[in-house]
Amino acid sequence: MANLKKFLVRRILTFIPTIIGVTLIVFLIAYVIPADPARAWAGGEKASPDAIERVRKEYHMDDPWYEQYWFLVTGLMQNKIVDPRTSNYVFDDVGKRFPVTFELALIAFVFIIIIGIPLGVLAALKRNSWIDTVVRIFALTGVSTPVFWLGYMLIFIFFVKWRVITLAGFPAPPAREILHVPIIDSLITGDFQTFLQHLKRLWLPGFTLGFMSAGVIARFVRNSFLEALSSDYVAFLKAKGVPKLKIYRHALKNALVPIVTVLGLQFGGLLGGTPITETVFGLPGMGSYAIISIQNLDFPVIVAVTFIYAIIFVTTNLVVDILYAVIDPRVRY
Repeated sequence: MANLKKFLVRRILTFIPTIIGVTLIVFLIAYVIPADPARAWAGGEKASPDAIERVRKEYHMDDPWYEQYWFLVTGLMQNKIVDPRTSNYVFDDVGKRFPVTFELALIAFVFIIIIGIPLGVLAALKRNSWIDTVVRIFALTGVSTPVFWLGYMLIFIFFVKWRVITLAGFPAPPAREILHVPIIDSLITGDFQTFLQHLKRLWLPGFTLGFMSAGVIARFVRNSFLEALSSDYVAFLKAKGVPKLKIYRHALKNALVPIVTVLGLQFGGLLGGTPITETVFGLPGMGSYAIISIQNLDFPVIVAVTFIYAIIFVTTNLVVDILYAVIDPRVRY
């Protein structure tokens, strides 16, 4: 127990420096870009010198870079930074779009699990057969397929040709729903009509986002399960005459231990793919909001979205590390 506590303390202590480092790198990249955000925020080429100067003073753009960084980070933490494009507080706008992005990543993660793990197990059990070959081709296809191409192809098939779905785009939720995830809230409250409504809107973009990672997981599960099946304890169980089903169940349990870490990394990686998926399907999430902000040099929003992505990614990996340490005590040392 003492070793587990020390392990958790060490991991938690790395949380804050990681977040600070990510936001600092993003800010410095934005700082060195050869562009004038004050002019863009004040109205572009037609902006008057007085308007540009007011923007510079409001966002401390004439201060040294470290003072600008401190102003931006502290202002975002207190939600006092106004988005120059929408005139709303940055985290109010980002918070309204957070549920869409989180729902999309969650549905994609479900697709990863229900597709990747069964296919990986099946490929391991049918090693070197045509089933194994098909699964390996699927994994290679998943890794190689661009998200935007797959998204447009699925829209063409399911919407243009077959007309079995509606486009996934829907308006951003009102301010009162900030940081509430409807698809989770509806499950908790038993409102299955709302749950099915959101699922109908998001299953196709969720599949598009999770397709690549499902191939990665299938390949990883196959290799991990094969390694478990070739271990000494499996040979011992076979020698004792233990039924195959029990042997497979025991081997799969041990094979899934390292897969927990990979799944955590994949969930964090899903967030990196949401901007493209949200843009293709017209979803009002944080990713599409970030792309619009990049086009308009809206640096406060870019830093805010990166900050949230970093928190989710680091928190996910922290939870995975904790689970891994609980499952495998050797990690604590």
